[in-house]
Amino acid sequence: MIPTSLRRSLLFILLLLSVSSVLFASASGSVTLGWSDWLAAVQDPNSRYGELIWRLRLPRAMAAWVVGSMLAMSGCLMQVLLRNPLADPYVLGVSGGAAFATLLGMVFGIAAGFLPWLAILGALVSILIVFGLARGTGPWSGTRLLLTGVVTASGWAALISLILSLSPDNSLRGMLFWLMGDLSYATLPSWSLFVLVGSFILTLGLARSLNVLAMGETTARLLGEPTHRMLWLVYLLASVLTATAVSIAGSIGFVGLIVPHLMRLLVGSDHRILIPAATLFGGVFLVFSDTLARTVLSPQQLPVGVITALLGVPLFLLLLNRARLKGV
Repeated sequence: MIPTSLRRSLLFILLLLSVSSVLFASASGSVTLGWSDWLAAVQDPNSRYGELIWRLRLPRAMAAWVVGSMLAMSGCLMQVLLRNPLADPYVLGVSGGAAFATLLGMVFGIAAGFLPWLAILGALVSILIVFGLARGTGPWSGTRLLLTGVVTASGWAALISLILSLSPDNSLRGMLFWLMGDLSYATLPSWSLFVLVGSFILTLGLARSLNVLAMGETTARLLGEPTHRMLWLVYLLASVLTATAVSIAGSIGFVGLIVPHLMRLLVGSDHRILIPAATLFGGVFLVFSDTLARTVLSPQQLPVGVITALLGVPLFLLLLNRARLKGV
């Protein structure tokens, strides 16, 4: 963990990396642009490569950054909510509901512009199911919430498998790419920026309460925190962030699991620093992952979810081994 005096410097570095990653992504691809061509394209959208930069690469890079930031922030919230370092944004079935609704729309030939709204609707249905079943009549139970979410996610997975098995072959490729997480046709609706910024401000305002909540519900209650209301607020915030991310790019794994772990190792568990650091690095991580997905087998493109998994698995195993060596 870095010294306290350097943590704010790290946030500034991550901010610079965020800007640099988007600019780097806009210059990289099957056609790699030199500095002069890239600068001319940025200054003049009607230049030789202007349309490539402004209509394809920059919107895709911005979408990747926003999705990565949302997943990382949601992962931080889920790990506090369930007090489980293995929790990630998809553990409670929100992505399953979004994926089922989207794939159903693809089967019935619904226009691509409406698919994000179907994903939001499916995620909302999943939130209501988990919320209704896990609430019960007694006190809050993180275990009950986790079990309800896992079972709900399994139910969505079964329905998704049914759709895939009954779908025509010519549409399976697009469905599978979306399920693995794909930014090829991602757009960045303006309302998603409001979701990201609003959630970030609200989460940062709750940072002190999140620090207390991470110590345990009993401790938080003794320190005067309204734990029941806080826990449901954290759940809803994490679910909204996950639903929005899935509606843009499908189910991209490991970002919400790995990024909070890495940032926690660097800056500690104080959510006043952890939330901004994870949010910024989540965006950087997904932008570079998507750039690799576009370039590693160029001109063929891979689903970005494949790259995040290939990067995330060894990183996660390394973190587990580090924890084992420390006796955690």
